Amino acid sequence: MKLYDYSKSSASYRVRIALNLKGLAYQSQTVSLLDGDQRGDSYLALNPSGLVPALIDNGKVLTQSLAIIEYLEEAYPSPSILPADPVTRARCRAIALDIACDIHPLNNLRVLKHLTGTMGHSEEEKLDWYLHWLRLGLAAVEKKVESSQTTFCCDEIPTLADICLIPQLFNARRFSLDLTPYPTLKEIEQRCQALSAFEQAHPDNV
Repeated sequence: MKLYDYSKSSASYRVRIALNLKGLAYQSQTVSLLDGDQRGDSYLALNPSGLVPALIDNGKVLTQSLAIIEYLEEAYPSPSILPADPVTRARCRAIALDIACDIHPLNNLRVLKHLTGTMGHSEEEKLDWYLHWLRLGLAAVEKKVESSQTTFCCDEIPTLADICLIPQLFNARRFSLDLTPYPTLKEIEQRCQALSAFEQAHPDNV
């Protein structure tokens, strides 16, 4: 396997966690978003969306982090990263989508650059935008997980929901968001970071 990766990309971080949880070995190829590698001809030929990550497995190119993770779950089902119960599994996917589809896209690097570039907003306005959507989204996720009374977001083992949560909290700290209003999320984060699969995937360790 080969992962086209950027250390601080939330989407790439998710896939690294999933690969580690499943014990799958992979080679990493850095695609620097700051240097514009994602817009280079060679990478666009691989992934026309110009986004990271991309994963090559058995000669096939896979893109979009959640699609990649679902592929890994289907191709390498053990250990599973989805709960066994269908209702809990749907709830797990919903939390993952809350983060990956409702929070993350609004705070993506290319969106933030568009705000301060083409649209002419100030850095302060950009930060207000970022924190507004992050607070709104994390408050909803906190409500969902605080009622579950499980060790992790949806289960007694890490699942897709935790895989999405941890990178988002990492980015929240990068932008100095006060996480005090989200005690359950912080507790889950501590439990996840105590596991080698999460620790090894951390941007500081890749």
